[in-house]
Amino acid sequence: MKGFIASVLAAVPVFVRRALLAPVHLAFSYDEEVGCLGVRPMLAELQKRPHKPRLCLIGEPTELKPVLGHKGKLAMRCEVRGAACHSAYAPYGVNAIEYAAQLIGRLGAIGAELAHPDHHDERFDPPYSTVQTGVIKGGRALNIVPAECEFDFEVRALPNFDAQEVADQLQVFAQEQVLPKMRAVQPHTDIRLRPLSAYPGLATSPESEAARLLALLSNSSEFGTVAFGTEGGLFDQAGIPTVVCGPGSMDQGHKPDEFIALDQLSGCDAMLIRLADYLCAAE
Repeated sequence: MKGFIASVLAAVPVFVRRALLAPVHLAFSYDEEVGCLGVRPMLAELQKRPHKPRLCLIGEPTELKPVLGHKGKLAMRCEVRGAACHSAYAPYGVNAIEYAAQLIGRLGAIGAELAHPDHHDERFDPPYSTVQTGVIKGGRALNIVPAECEFDFEVRALPNFDAQEVADQLQVFAQEQVLPKMRAVQPHTDIRLRPLSAYPGLATSPESEAARLLALLSNSSEFGTVAFGTEGGLFDQAGIPTVVCGPGSMDQGHKPDEFIALDQLSGCDAMLIRLADYLCAAE
């Protein structure tokens, strides 16, 4: 994203010099990685205005290939409150870790159901919605039955799938299958789910004006999708046609020594010049 921002800022003198028939707005946000936090108040402000942007171009790294879709995400935390006791009397306690394991197992089963070929969308890789548990913590000592355990899980959902369904299924399983066993031993035990972050998927139509403009800017109509998420789904949800195309590759992202190839930056510069040309010729 820093590469895309650098190219956009370098193009500002070009936009200022040219007699554009439509304005270009630069939108900068923060904390995209932890739930797209910064963009939300900006979108709320945009929705108050009488005129919406004609197109939102998200510059996430796609190797400058035109992208019309990505998955959405729901991140949740599950908190299991059991009852502690000495491990020599384990049956008289409620082992929060063991019951959390049952819930995690249920998430695995839900994920396996979502991976069934009936739910596939071959435009995506992987071609189905996924569920995974990424963080877990609990317990204080091996000779104490743990009273607390919590784990975080996420759903990476195809644009046509409501990720909340996974959380709802887990909640039903917890209430009907797990909690009664816990409370049979200790009535004050509990299981709670709470959201951490979420953003919607993106599925811009390849027949849309936004797609046609993206094809012009990227010099390609071979539209694709990406598995990672962006703020694009939120712009689209706000009624702003949205596409994704930017320099660099996610293969070099989220790891030590991130980098972007110079030819990718040059290609992005050229794409932005094409945007200026288009806005000078547009009616």
